[in-house]
Amino acid sequence: MLDSSARLLQLLSLLQMRQEWSGDDLATRLNITKRTVRRDVDKLRDLGYPVDSTVGVGGGYRLGAGAEMPPLLLDDQEVLAVALGLNAISSAAVSDMTEASTGALAKLRQVMPSRLRHRLDALTLDTLPQGRRDTEVAADVLSDIATACHRSEHLRFDYRRHDGTESRREVEPYRLVRKGSRWYLVSWDPDRDDWRSFRVDRMTVKSPNGRRFVPRELPEGGAAAFLARSLGAAYRSATARVRIHAPLAVVEKMVDDAWGTIEFGDSSSCELTIYSTSLTSIARWLHAFDADFSVLEPAALRDECRAVAERHVQIAERYRRA
Repeated sequence: MLDSSARLLQLLSLLQMRQEWSGDDLATRLNITKRTVRRDVDKLRDLGYPVDSTVGVGGGYRLGAGAEMPPLLLDDQEVLAVALGLNAISSAAVSDMTEASTGALAKLRQVMPSRLRHRLDALTLDTLPQGRRDTEVAADVLSDIATACHRSEHLRFDYRRHDGTESRREVEPYRLVRKGSRWYLVSWDPDRDDWRSFRVDRMTVKSPNGRRFVPRELPEGGAAAFLARSLGAAYRSATARVRIHAPLAVVEKMVDDAWGTIEFGDSSSCELTIYSTSLTSIARWLHAFDADFSVLEPAALRDECRAVAERHVQIAERYRRA
């Protein structure tokens, strides 16, 4: 059985793990009696930890909200997960969090046991400096948008489209979603009477927020699934069918469901449906198969392929004469 101090720390750790524990569960996990559980809970309260309790069949214990943050008890894997997350914050597309993450990591490292510091040092990776990305957003912007989502308050902002045109928008914000280096807001647009997604780096948020709204049910699959569908629609504005004169076993290794589907294939050729933002980009992709191909449809893709081929010939001739 654990001594009193170690048992109190383990009890506190258990209370931090989930919202509520029954007295029987805590007694079993700590190998003590329910009476001892009650005494240990009282000791935690004396030390300033707000432990709430409820009586009855569904009663139990939970760590309440207090005026001061109690020590955060993490196991070895959780400590490393937090440290590695802080170490990789530069890839999160947030422009002003590097200094804060470095400071937090230094504080965490100071209180780590030596065995964990050694493991963290072994996992530290060198990264190439990337400079500021155009898609980075400030942490306070993300915080303001997240607050509007949490409070169900209308969000007003100026929005710059990809072609440079600007407009004033007011939406019901629901979720922030990050895809790669970009942040998106999934929201309901009353003016369009439909769900919309907006790139946060193109938003200039206005303050204060607008009136409260009654939350709607999110689209099928949730915010992330909706964003994937809406981005996929943009990337599939052009479609073509081609026959690649190469075995199915070779071609299928090169086809990603995000941009292509194999409709038919055998040991000599494959028929593909390919999606992209334009026929020009499809024409440029086709050379990656390193095989002969036939354009099935649309006929306009043949013209794009000729134009791309002629461009390559011109470049080759220019450098041959140089």
